[in-house]
Amino acid sequence: MLKKYYIPRLIQYFTVLFIGLTLVFVIPRLLPSNPVEHQLSRMMSQGQYLDPSAIEAMRETLEQLYGLKGGTFEQYIDYFKRLFTGDLGPSFTQFPTPVMTLIRQSLPWTVGLLFASLSISWIVGTVLGGIRVSFPRSRLARLIELLIMGVRPIPYYIVSLVLLILFAFLWPVFPMSGGYSMGVKVGFNARFILDLLRHAFLPILSMVIIEIGGWFLQMRNVASNIVEEDYVVYAEASGLPKAKIVFMYIMRNAIIPQITGFALNIGFIFGGALITEIVFAYPGMGYLLYSAILSGDYNLIMGINVFSIVGVSTAMLIVDLIYPLLDPRVRYQ
Repeated sequence: MLKKYYIPRLIQYFTVLFIGLTLVFVIPRLLPSNPVEHQLSRMMSQGQYLDPSAIEAMRETLEQLYGLKGGTFEQYIDYFKRLFTGDLGPSFTQFPTPVMTLIRQSLPWTVGLLFASLSISWIVGTVLGGIRVSFPRSRLARLIELLIMGVRPIPYYIVSLVLLILFAFLWPVFPMSGGYSMGVKVGFNARFILDLLRHAFLPILSMVIIEIGGWFLQMRNVASNIVEEDYVVYAEASGLPKAKIVFMYIMRNAIIPQITGFALNIGFIFGGALITEIVFAYPGMGYLLYSAILSGDYNLIMGINVFSIVGVSTAMLIVDLIYPLLDPRVRYQ
């Protein structure tokens, strides 16, 4: 079991990490713009006078700070040394603030937003998908399916804008932007927590509305095959309660692919939240990445991509390692 299952997956994990992190290093260096020259040009455009010797000294300093000193191979080795020490360099636009500091400040916001929306949509979509298949003649189940499938193709930003206009502008129940109100004391107190939830409600709701459709569709497709299995037919013929058949025989066996999908979505810490965070100016990783792209913050873009690759790869590894515990069939192969 160890040699045939776990070791190959660990090798695959480190291989994916190596290739992904290498691409993060290579792709930005294929861009036509040089971040150091961009930084120097911006300083000069602001009216700062520097003599040629000062410019050259600053260029060497910036190259050293941003990991661009020496040849490509030397930069590649230095890049991995920095990764192992947790040093992603300073931010260009917020110099000398380290990239790790900015990521640490933004990551909890996105993690909280993602976990809340992902958990709610996963639970609701999975349950509704299983109920739809278990009660195919129910009018309510058909109506729910029609509503979910009708909303699913709508883009994230449309839902976000509609909710923003309805509940923050026309009917100002929730705030329009930010993570919490100015003047609120940050800490583990009731006022701050309630304010935090008020600011997060619309971003979470906009993501939940769209994400439910995917979980519903996946659960419905898997459960529609399981409902025709012999053990389900036998359970129905034996006169077992309908609720027990639904939850113990159908949904319990159909939920395994859902668990896999849930774990994989955890890795995408800013993928689905990017547009939502931009619309609501939510201080998460998506909004940070958007700002970094607009300002050409070379190091910050690389740092966020590194976190994304590590998150996705680690989530996939965890799912692979615990899969035998969830599906006994894997242990017997």
